[in-house]
Amino acid sequence: MTGNRLSGPLADPSGDAGYPDDHPERVGFFTDTSVCIGCKACEVACKEWNLLPEDGLDLTGMSYDNTGALGASTWRHVAFIEQSTVDLGMPGTGPPDDSVRWLMSSDVCKHCTHAACLDVCPTGALMRTEYGTVLVQDDVCNGCGYCVPACPYGVIDIRPDNGGAFKCTMCYDRLGAGLMPACATACPTESIQYGPLDELRERAAARVEELHGQGVTDARLYGHDPEDGVGGDGAFFLLLDEPEVYGLPPDPVVTTRDLPSMWRHAAVAAATAAAVIAGCFAGRKR
Repeated sequence: MTGNRLSGPLADPSGDAGYPDDHPERVGFFTDTSVCIGCKACEVACKEWNLLPEDGLDLTGMSYDNTGALGASTWRHVAFIEQSTVDLGMPGTGPPDDSVRWLMSSDVCKHCTHAACLDVCPTGALMRTEYGTVLVQDDVCNGCGYCVPACPYGVIDIRPDNGGAFKCTMCYDRLGAGLMPACATACPTESIQYGPLDELRERAAARVEELHGQGVTDARLYGHDPEDGVGGDGAFFLLLDEPEVYGLPPDPVVTTRDLPSMWRHAAVAAATAAAVIAGCFAGRKR
């Protein structure tokens, strides 16, 4: 652990949150986008299990995606990214050869090691579970919305019909019964893998090495590093291109990282202002 628990590596988020030493090991998601087929089974399973309301069945006109992004009623979102490359060829070699590559990725809440949404919540509605995940308690949320801008990934959102904040729970109710989250259970290609986070990180590293050996040199991991700006994610990804291509921030940083120094500077400023004011009154008395 570090002195500043709002940022930096943190081996045991659940222990830091006050759970006893015998709490369950931290679990998470590893999403391997190289085998995602865009079937959206994860989206459907998530909605069915969590009884999430319908939030759009119309295609955007830009892709086969009908949900667009994560939101209060879409806790898993499959992105369809179409990349077109054109080989202009040399004179006399025939017409141009158009090729298209589809990148698909099932996005989800990252269940950050340092979760800014949890840090800024004034009611305690956001909590760290014994599994290391981050959960919103619907009955405690007052809908203030502080968590929405705090999330560096833009995951959590307010549901218009009741004003509460919602996001992925990693199927907390299923975990307690020894079941996998609904999305991982439904995924036909095992693109979404669930399990102990340390084991997933080892598996992911081996998968990247395997892809590099096959010539897929663009394969890289995202969100797996405990040294990154959020202390590592509980849900991380294998990507085949830059994070920005998938709509992910290239270098996310927990938005509450600098709060301690901000409070120190504010305290110094307040003390200075108080001293100046006191000096003014003292000068008048003379």
